[in-house]
Amino acid sequence: MDWFVDASDAAAASDLRRSIADYLRRHAARDSDLEGAELAVGELLANVSRHAAGPAWVNIDWGGSAPVLTVYDVGPGFDLDVSLPGADAESGRGLFIVSHLTERLEVASRRAGGSAVQTTLPVGRDLEESFDPPRSTDRALPAQSEAAADGSFGKESFLRALVVQLAQHVEHTYGPTAAEQTVAQVGTDVGGRMEEEYRRARHLVGKLDPEQVADLYVRLKHAIDGDFYVIEANESVIRLGNRRCPFGDAVRRAPQLCRMTSSVFGGIAARNSDGIALVQLEERIAVGDPGCLVTVWLDPGRAPADAHGHRYRSAATAT
Repeated sequence: MDWFVDASDAAAASDLRRSIADYLRRHAARDSDLEGAELAVGELLANVSRHAAGPAWVNIDWGGSAPVLTVYDVGPGFDLDVSLPGADAESGRGLFIVSHLTERLEVASRRAGGSAVQTTLPVGRDLEESFDPPRSTDRALPAQSEAAADGSFGKESFLRALVVQLAQHVEHTYGPTAAEQTVAQVGTDVGGRMEEEYRRARHLVGKLDPEQVADLYVRLKHAIDGDFYVIEANESVIRLGNRRCPFGDAVRRAPQLCRMTSSVFGGIAARNSDGIALVQLEERIAVGDPGCLVTVWLDPGRAPADAHGHRYRSAATAT
């Protein structure tokens, strides 16, 4: 497992500490020292924040019986000193604490600069079934037609294959509902982040008007090689067409990926209307239509009584 954190952001470091603690708790044996492990993680993150504020990475390798934690930074580097500082010292106790809570605390300089601090956490792994799946070759991606002359695949074909294969695997293992829920959650999170950046770049505050929402939709889809365009945008509804799916023909193998468009559009619409939006995917390349037709009702009350679609609520109206 890998995590990234900006160590200069105290809140982000605190959130990461909790995320790692939750991860350990989910997989730990009952007699594990989870409190000691969380304290050790916190001290190492605090050490990075004090001495190498900036980008840092945390890795946990749990291939053995106990998790091996490594914290990487790009700071000035330091020598490992685990001695207890004097009573009047204002800092320096963190590594001393970690050395007594964990096993094999080590620090190494990195060739590119910075340090890698590694230790074994006092946590045992709960017994679980080994997972070594056979390779699935049934219509697997990337498609052979996407390969270059030298037999390699480009970044776009790889990432497209990764997303599609993940969606197919979730559907095959947990069912279509789980696949759609997963894709919808990802779409909601990504859409929110894109809206934040759109606002920041244009110095926008308050609710976006329908034309701005429609412009945001088109821009974020063009950024991933979609070909969306606005048909209509007013206070009640936004209609968009699309000539090209970002996932290409591969989307036909995983039509549940359309929920990503639905949740991205729906989340943005709900936040910038009265808190509720309805998204209709009326035509979809994923199911054989020549193009996509998406209708976003900013005022669902004006939608036809028999309109089917996905409803979205903003955080302020969700109960």
